[in-house]
Amino acid sequence: MAPPRKAAAARTEEARALERARDLPNARTALDVDALRRAFADHLQYSQGKDEHTATPLDRYFAVAYAVRDRMMRRWIQTQQTYYKVDAKRVYYLSLEFLMGKALENNLLNLGVYDNMRSALSDLGIDLSALLEQEPDAGLGNGGLGRLAACFLDSLATLSIPAYGYGIRYEFGIFDQEIRNGYQVERPEEWLRFGSAWEIPRGDACVPVSFYGRTEHGVDAKGRLQVRWVDARHVLGMPYDVPITGHGNQTVNTLRLWRARASQELDLADFNAGDYLSAVEEKDLSENISKVLYPNDLTVMGKELRLQQQYFFVCCSIHDIVNRHLKVHEGFSDFPDKVAIQMNDTHPAIAVAELMRVLVDEHGLEWGQAWEICGGTFGYTNHTLMPEALEKWSVDLFGRVLPRHLEIVYEVNRRFLDGVRAARKADEPALQRMSLIEEGPVKQVRMANLAVIGSHSVNGVAALHTELLKRELFHDFHALWPERFNNKTNGVTPRRWLLQANPGLARSITEVIGPGWVTDAAQLRGLEPLAEDAGFRRLFRDVKRDNKERLAEIVRAENGISLDLDSIFDVQVKRIHEYKRQLLAILRVASEYLRLKEDRGYDPYPRSYLFGGKAAPGYAMAKWIIKLVGSVADVVNRDVDVRGRLAVAFLRNYRVSLAERIFPAAEVSEQISTAGKEASGTGNMKFALNGALTVGTLDGANVEIREEVGAENFFLFGLTVEEVAALKKGGYDPWEWYRKDRRIKQVLDALSSGTFSPGEPGLFRPVVESLLNGGDPYLVLADFAAYCACQERVEQAYRDPDGWTRKAILNVARAGKFSSDRTIHEYATEIWKVPPVRVVE
Repeated sequence: MAPPRKAAAARTEEARALERARDLPNARTALDVDALRRAFADHLQYSQGKDEHTATPLDRYFAVAYAVRDRMMRRWIQTQQTYYKVDAKRVYYLSLEFLMGKALENNLLNLGVYDNMRSALSDLGIDLSALLEQEPDAGLGNGGLGRLAACFLDSLATLSIPAYGYGIRYEFGIFDQEIRNGYQVERPEEWLRFGSAWEIPRGDACVPVSFYGRTEHGVDAKGRLQVRWVDARHVLGMPYDVPITGHGNQTVNTLRLWRARASQELDLADFNAGDYLSAVEEKDLSENISKVLYPNDLTVMGKELRLQQQYFFVCCSIHDIVNRHLKVHEGFSDFPDKVAIQMNDTHPAIAVAELMRVLVDEHGLEWGQAWEICGGTFGYTNHTLMPEALEKWSVDLFGRVLPRHLEIVYEVNRRFLDGVRAARKADEPALQRMSLIEEGPVKQVRMANLAVIGSHSVNGVAALHTELLKRELFHDFHALWPERFNNKTNGVTPRRWLLQANPGLARSITEVIGPGWVTDAAQLRGLEPLAEDAGFRRLFRDVKRDNKERLAEIVRAENGISLDLDSIFDVQVKRIHEYKRQLLAILRVASEYLRLKEDRGYDPYPRSYLFGGKAAPGYAMAKWIIKLVGSVADVVNRDVDVRGRLAVAFLRNYRVSLAERIFPAAEVSEQISTAGKEASGTGNMKFALNGALTVGTLDGANVEIREEVGAENFFLFGLTVEEVAALKKGGYDPWEWYRKDRRIKQVLDALSSGTFSPGEPGLFRPVVESLLNGGDPYLVLADFAAYCACQERVEQAYRDPDGWTRKAILNVARAGKFSSDRTIHEYATEIWKVPPVRVVE
């Protein structure tokens, strides 16, 4: 081993050499067309081992991706160095989902080299657009929650906020959806089949993670309680780092995803004994943790694996956060001043107990000091009022998998309840509701309550949602700690959802108001006067038609039907769930078809109804809704009597890259959830940003979208939150609505009789039963008439092309509030107290 002085001198010389190398312009850093062309050729030969004769499109994609990644690497290292030099307070965003989609085009745009790369490849006879199609979607999320996390990462880097994302590197992300005979069939999504160009494995930074076992209690040398977690099963968490580049700056932040590995890859004793399956059993059990996104948790095994996933990524992340802090700080007295941890929904809530375990058991802090640190560090974002998303774990399961954490939860609960009782701030019923333990036939740990108690900030994601949190879901906590509750309305990144997804509209906007809107979406307000400009309206319509044509090509290839480009493109794409009421939309489509067949004089404006979304594998009714959409589409699209007036399509395998084609083409945005059920929504924002007009209830962020774009540019219908509550309280009877509304009766009778399932008359009786005898929990029938009337207003408005285009332009102009940049700025200044840190080249 070299003496310390010599080692230090060697490191200094190494640093100087690296600095000199970084200062030299070369094929790995230069951004001009020639340098990019040479970088592509180098990577094709030296990274892919191919030449122009043997290279496949996939090889060429990887060569381009590696060339782009090279240009991110220097910025990435400089970013981390800067954070250490200024001792920045850092944000750690814990999310079980990151729905990233494709990365190459986004990185090209954020680095500002898209046009140069296109020119460089064009000189070689290569079409960049074709190469972009080679990249698979990184579908590490189920829907809005994961896509929001991805938008937040983009905004954090663009706003120069020191931040890290933490999640799981699922080997298989959200399933690929096939539609077979109208039914959803799930297939594994193999996004890693050919590897990823964007991740850097960090095998030297593995983290040990414990499960099961038991605890031993004793005292240390000072007589303090000491707890050891023994006889546990161990796995390793291996980090894979993904660079997240900001737009128009030098910041490149990090998304760290954890992969589960066995602590022992092979049991040689079993192998040598010829028991080959047992020899790798431990490896298989360990790696299952990061194998698949959200296993079906309808079974005990599924629930257990999901709990393992949540603790696995939280344990790895907390370990990483603490280690990074201790590199430059002695002890934990300033931990909340340097660390902000945001829990994205309830999935990472076990982080509260894990940080307590690390501080108390591993670092010897007193309980009170550790708890104060936790409270100053954590923030909790709630994303739902739906009971199934407010996770609870049976005490038996929780204690078996995480025995030490159950003890910590009980101790947190005891101290919390005793403190509230002593202060006389709540009565016993309220204490029972706030308790971390839900008493009942099966005792359960309430993870949402743990997140609230362990955080200094609790936020909802739309103004209405936050009010409902305070008034209903967390009423008792709000009464106790009103200062903890705040709203942070969600947003979407305009880089992905306008600049990248809708280049025609983005160019048109930049030509008239300049490029500043890309990083300051409030500047879109500059478009307002252009709503009265006939030339701009014409240009806007031309762009929309081009986008409709591109989407129609996809529908033609996937569904075998030709859409009328002059028809209204009416779109509902999102996760399939009863509360989102895809059922309401397809029932009205079916009703329109029946009306056209019955009344030959009925002449509505031609409309193309486009649906898309995935149903959770275990969600039977959601799968029935997909089947119903497909069956209605089959009947409608084959009927020559309605051809040219009505078309229906279900877009298979909805994902980020498909969404990038759908949003720019849509003209009507269906945001029709039962009032009080949608926390926020972000699809509604993407549609408005691309000039679609919303048909919606007063739910989630719809309320704020309507306020921003103007009531006259939003098609409102349906019961309000208060009216929903009053109707249910008074005793809602779906049969009453069936009997008194002819259109409801007609369409439900048609479903029951087999009009939309020729040869299988009773096929859709489960759907009808859920509405009439299942209580219609999401009030589809109660809102049906109002929804139909609202759609008639849509049709009348569309018959005035100039008037419609004015409304569409104003939707774009006034959508700036719904940029994730605004959301992240509010988090950073109001919750995290983290200022931007500028990275200088």
